Amino acid sequence: MDRLKNKVVVVTGGNSGIGFGIAEAFKNEGAVGTITGRNETTLQNSLKALGSEFIGIKGDVTNLDDLENIFRKTAETFGKIDVLVANAGGVVDGIPLDRIENITEEGYDRYMELNLKSAYFSVQKALPYLNDGASVILIRSSAAHRAAPGMAIYGAAKSAVISLAKGLSLDLLHRKIRVNTLSPGSIDTPVFGKLVPQEQLNQVKQAWVDITPVGRQGLPSDIGNAAVFLASDESSFIVGTEILADGGLTNISLMK
Repeated sequence: MDRLKNKVVVVTGGNSGIGFGIAEAFKNEGAVGTITGRNETTLQNSLKALGSEFIGIKGDVTNLDDLENIFRKTAETFGKIDVLVANAGGVVDGIPLDRIENITEEGYDRYMELNLKSAYFSVQKALPYLNDGASVILIRSSAAHRAAPGMAIYGAAKSAVISLAKGLSLDLLHRKIRVNTLSPGSIDTPVFGKLVPQEQLNQVKQAWVDITPVGRQGLPSDIGNAAVFLASDESSFIVGTEILADGGLTNISLMK
C-alpha cells in the first residue's frame, strides 16, 4: 500500500464527497499533502479523519489569489507538489440547474467559472510548484457524455474540461507533466441533497441504480482508487485521456 509513498498531493474540494474519497485513498497509499474547501467545519472534520499527513487550506477555486495561496503554502510545507487533483466543481450554490429559457447570463458565467475556468487556473497556478513529471487529474463527470433535462450548461462545462486535458498535456510535454481526466458517474455523496428535495432523495438514487449496468451507485472510494492509478507511476504511459468511472453508465446500454 505504498504506490504514492513520498508523493505530495493537492486535492481541491477534498473536504467532502468525492474529493475526500480521493484524499483518503491517497493517504492509504502513502501520500501526504493538502486538501482544500470553502467550508471550515467540513475541512477540519476531514483533516481529523486523514490524520497528520495532511493539512487543510481554506479557499475558493474561483478566486485566483486563493489558488496561488493554496499551492504556495503546500510547497512551503512539503517542499514540492507531485500530484494535483482539480476536483472542486459541481452545482453552484443558489443557482439551480434549469432549462435554457430560465438561465441568466450570471448563471451561465458562474457555472463555467466553477466547472471550467477553475480547472484551467488550478493547473496554471500550480505550475511553478509542480515537479517535472507530475500528474494532474481533472475530475469531471459522465454528464459530459449524456444529455439530461436542465443540464446543458453543466454538461458543456464538463465536456470542455475533457478537451482541456488534451491541450494542457501538449503544452506541458516538455516538463513531462501528464494531464488526464477522471469522470465519475452517479456517486453516492451529499450533493444529491442539493439537487432534489429530501422526500425524493431515495427515489432519485434508485433511478440511478436502475440505469447503471453494475447495479449500484458508485462510492467516493471507487473514484479514489481510480485516482490513485492516475497519480502513480503505473499510469506513466497515459496522457491527455479520460477514464470513465461510471459503472458502465455511458458506454453500456440496459435497453431491453
